Amino acid sequence: MAYGGDGMTGDVAVLGAGMHPWGKWGRGFVEYGVVAARAALADAGVDWRDIGSIVGADTVRGGYPGYVAGATFAKALGWQGARVSSVYAACASGAQALHTARAQILSGLADVVLVVGADAAPKGFFRPAGGDRQDDPDWLRFRVLGATNPTYFGLYARRRMALYGDTPEDFAQVKVKNAALGALNPLARYRKRVTAEEVAGSAIVSDPLRLLDICATSDGGAAVVLSSMEFARRHGAADPVRIRAVSTVTPRYPNTLLDLPDIATDSAVAQEPAAETFRASIARAAYEEAGIGPEDLSLAEVYDLSTALELQWYEDLGLCGEGEAAKLLREGATTLGGRIPVNVSGGLASFGEAVPAQAIAQVCELTWQLRGSAGDRQVAGARVGITANQGLFGHGSSVVAVR
Repeated sequence: MAYGGDGMTGDVAVLGAGMHPWGKWGRGFVEYGVVAARAALADAGVDWRDIGSIVGADTVRGGYPGYVAGATFAKALGWQGARVSSVYAACASGAQALHTARAQILSGLADVVLVVGADAAPKGFFRPAGGDRQDDPDWLRFRVLGATNPTYFGLYARRRMALYGDTPEDFAQVKVKNAALGALNPLARYRKRVTAEEVAGSAIVSDPLRLLDICATSDGGAAVVLSSMEFARRHGAADPVRIRAVSTVTPRYPNTLLDLPDIATDSAVAQEPAAETFRASIARAAYEEAGIGPEDLSLAEVYDLSTALELQWYEDLGLCGEGEAAKLLREGATTLGGRIPVNVSGGLASFGEAVPAQAIAQVCELTWQLRGSAGDRQVAGARVGITANQGLFGHGSSVVAVR
């Protein structure tokens, strides 16, 4: 498929991208977000006072300021009268913040928008917010089933093994690939190569997945400066990276694949399931809006909460057929220099989860790759990139960027 022009609904320019390095720093999320925001503003060459709107991706662990992240970051940067929005969609929060910013630009409400997400994550597994909420599926899956996130990751890995013949050795190779790429990324938390033997020797967390198969929880921040194409031209950016599509779709009934926090699937007695899964529908919506297909991609950044889930995204993005993800990996197609590099940033395997920031961080990586400024992890001739993740409670998240 060809792509060109200003897209089906209009492109917006990515003028600047910035991040706070991922790690466990022991400080507040606001500091991480401010560092990322200032880096993005500097990269864009835009003064904070010229920002017409700020959109913050929320963190539920930040207390009251976390729930009003847009205003929190605006105050920390210095009140200057900009419009403000705050967005929460679990792991899709950053993509919905980008969607909000893009809509404001395309509708003419703002010429240039700052999008920021940051988190200070807890040690160990994520857990629900405090209190008794018996109508909350996230509370129920922890309290009734004791199903932490790795429980779900293990179930999904077992599903792939049963249906497609994937092996723990295949899962380990995803970690080996991403660790090697993360070693090239100065912003990553983990910058050490690992071997398949080291993955196999790490502790079992949720059989068949081991400690090195599962991403950590991290502190970090990411930000981008988006603008109208007209503003970008006036600003001297004649050929900026452009956001062409943002997919934030929801599942279709009946949903016949287990997807936490829900602890049961829908019945398919009265209604036939859709021809594609929820995750596949996220990618399809992004492709359709952008006017491209998987064959046009130069690279992809996907949410590798576990090694097995990265393999699933290969199929959901249409990079290969159903059940062929492990084969694609073994062929070297998804590593740097391969046909379709995936997670050249190092992915969550190298960063860990800083939930409101991660979808924005994925766009930062696409921006640097499409500019040709990614250094040792540069994908040669990168022109089109896609991101993919999903948030709890049925939040799609995919962004297509082009140059």
